[in-house]
Order: sequence, then C-alpha cells, then structure tokens
Amino acid sequence: MGVDVWGRGCHGGGGFALYKAMEHVSPRKLKLSIALFGQAWTWESEQDKEGWTWDKWLDYETKFWVGPSGAIVPIPEEPPLKPGEQPCTHESFLPVSSFFPCNSPPDPFDAPFSTSFCPGTGLAWFVEGLKAYQSPNGWTDVDKQTSIGDLLWPSPRPRWDDDRMDKIPTAIAAFCFDDAWNGGNSIKISVSLPDSEDEPASCRPLWVPVQPLHLTPKKIYEATLVYKVDDPPTATLDFQVALGFKPTQPDTNFILNVISSSTLELANGWTKLGVQFNTISKDEEISCVTQIAAGLKIAIVAEEPTQPAELSLLLGQLNVFPHIPPCYKEEDPFIVWADLSSRPSMSQTSSTPLGALTWEVAVSLPHATINVNTEEDPWPAWNGQPTLDWFPSFLYFNIYAQAFAEDHTIGPVEKAMWIGTSGWDGQKNGFDIWPSNLPFNVPPGRKVRFYVRGVNDHGGVLQWDKCAFVDVDHITGKEP
Repeated sequence: MGVDVWGRGCHGGGGFALYKAMEHVSPRKLKLSIALFGQAWTWESEQDKEGWTWDKWLDYETKFWVGPSGAIVPIPEEPPLKPGEQPCTHESFLPVSSFFPCNSPPDPFDAPFSTSFCPGTGLAWFVEGLKAYQSPNGWTDVDKQTSIGDLLWPSPRPRWDDDRMDKIPTAIAAFCFDDAWNGGNSIKISVSLPDSEDEPASCRPLWVPVQPLHLTPKKIYEATLVYKVDDPPTATLDFQVALGFKPTQPDTNFILNVISSSTLELANGWTKLGVQFNTISKDEEISCVTQIAAGLKIAIVAEEPTQPAELSLLLGQLNVFPHIPPCYKEEDPFIVWADLSSRPSMSQTSSTPLGALTWEVAVSLPHATINVNTEEDPWPAWNGQPTLDWFPSFLYFNIYAQAFAEDHTIGPVEKAMWIGTSGWDGQKNGFDIWPSNLPFNVPPGRKVRFYVRGVNDHGGVLQWDKCAFVDVDHITGKEP
C-alpha cells in the first residue's frame, strides 16, 4: 500500500499525522507492505525557514522515524473529509518505526558488523580521534551511513544490572558532531542517576543496551567498542565501563560465555574495549540463532548516593566479527600500489577533475618454514585458511595530499592533509581529484604526493607503512 509523507491523497494529511494512514494499512496485523513516498519531507518542508539548522533537522527527523525522547509531538489538523469518507479516531502520535519489527543485522560471522554511528551527515571528519577536516556548511554521504544504535532511540532504556528495586535512571541519546573516533560523529549518552537512601546505593551496576545482534551458538566472536568519557564526573562519583551482551528476551535457551576481555587506551581520551565471546545452547539438540543486545555495563561508585548525579559518554565505534585463531592471522594486508591517471583536456576549472586516483589491496604471506621429519610427515608447509572470508575487506579509504618543498623533499607523512574519502561517488578503489580538493596552492613544476589509507571492516585504520602513495607533476591547486 502506497503512503505519501506529504499527505497527497492520503488519509490523515501526512507529516506527523502519517501514522493515521499507516494504522489503516496495519502491516503487523494484515501483513501488508508499505511503500513510503516523499520521505525527504522532514527536510524539504522546513529547509527554507529562518534559523533552520542541521541539528534542528536531526531532531525533526528523529521524531518522525523513531519518536520523541520525551516531548509530545503536535498533530496537525485533519484535512477535510473526501466525498464518502467516514470520520475515524486515532490515538496519539506513533513514529514510523513502531509499525515494523526491529530486526537484527546479518550474523557477524557472515558479514562483520561495523558502525561509527553515522547518520550519513556531518560537520567535520575524524580519523582515529583527530579532526582531519571541518566543513563550512556540512556534508552528506550515504556511503558513510551506518547503524546509529537501534536500541538507543528515541531514548536509551537503562536498567539495573542486579535485582535491586531502586528507581531506574533516565538517559538521553544525541548525535555529537564535535568529536568522533572515525567518521563524522559519535553518539553522546547522558545518564541521570536518581538519589537513593538504600545502603547498597554507593555501588550500582547499570546496563544500557545499544545494538541488537543475532549469533550462531558455539561460534566464537570478537567485539570492540571505542568510547570516551565526555565530561569528567564529579569528585564524589566514579564509574567504569565494560562492553557486555545480554539476551533480548527474558526466557532464553542459551548462555552467553565471555572468553576474554581487554582494555586499550587510545589517543585523545578514547578507550577501546575488546571482548571474545560465544553463546552456548542449554539444549544440545537445539542450535538456533540467538538474539542478543550489545551494550554498556557501567559500574558506578558514588560517595554521596543521596544526591542525584550525571554521567555522559561518547560512543565512537562498535565492531563485531568472527574470531580467527592466531595461526590463521599470518597475512599482512597493505595497499600494494596507487596511481593517478591524467584526464584529457586538463583545464583548471572547478568542474573538471585533475585526474583519477586508483589503487589496489593485497596481502603478504610469511615464508614457509618447511620441516619434513619423515617421508610421510602429515603437517602442511602453510596453515590452511579458515572457512570464512579471510582476505581483508575495507569500508572506505581516506585520501591525503602533501606538496613537495622547493628542494624536492617531502615532509613527514603526519603533515599530509586529508582531502576526502572513497565511496561517495560509488567507486570501489577510486577517487577523482578536483581542483577544490587541494587546500593549498602548488607552484608550477612542483610535485604533489597523494596517499591512500584504508579503514577495514573491523574498524582498524592502516598504519602509514602499509599505505601507498603516488607522486604527481603539473598539479595546480586552488584555495577552497
């Protein structure tokens, strides 16, 4: 059934009254599908209004799709009834997502799960916690859109991680475009802790679900979470964060088993949590896919629990992928070459690319140590690869540029300037260089070096010595 968000010819009038038409379609009860037309309404209906900003659009967009975090959404007046149309009543506002089940992404063993919580828009770009670019007007790139944490909206649903009956804290999730680990933003989670007179309130364990997943029992997975404490807590409050997993349903037929965990301090205040885990069926005869939630386990210690308190975190990146034993991790991925092909009629205009940057990925394998003890030695010279995709896969590539000095020397790679990412134009291993990409002027005859640096599907950024570059003559950059 077709439903138009603008309300053209649709019951209810569209907009924030769209749910009235969707209630009649009733996809859950009648098993009908909905073809949603004009979903850009959240931007197009407001973009020309004075004071309209990206933040206001995101708030508008979030209300429409997943609902408000607390405030009541005003419902527009009913349009006049059409001839023969009978009046009907509807309850209060319902977001679009309420009409459909919240499905988990594919099993990370088949397709590694990776998210930087990006909605496909941003104001800046970050690489490993460093701001590489600041956009004057904001950017959009659907290629960088990832899951934004299905269980965080319209607001997180924290609960105590034990059997205490204290009042449950409230929490708010919001996009943070001022700080990120990789990509354009992070998710800020703010938790308000109520006061408590109970004796054990000085130590409170909190669980905050973030992302649903489904896993295959007995298979071993690895998960990593990059987070940052946004505002240092007060002197009377301290907390520690761990990456955890819990069943999404109370009655489950499996046990979550954490094999190992790790914590790594990263640059610029970020921390990386790692967990190796699997699920084990309680009934050996039943081995079905298990539904779990990845989330935050926060251990809170308060010297004065009788006073309310606040804590806030930034979530930068979440990855879940199959565990590969160390004996299978012999390959060393790198970018084997990069090249810039010239374009015909290289006129220096903003509408003509200077050239097409291309590259390719490869792996190097170690030399085999062959120890043949007998003529019938059963051990192979090389380890066989596991029965899953072992060749490295990359989400996108960061592109950098650096001009040579007058004496034809090049400075340290850390001085290279970020100029864009692959993927926005649909190219897999390609990036068109435009005059506006270069944030510096290049004197005639001066070389420019272009670097290609990959970000893999485990959330890792290649070290510079694993990247490739190409030196190019006769490039003239223009001030952006």
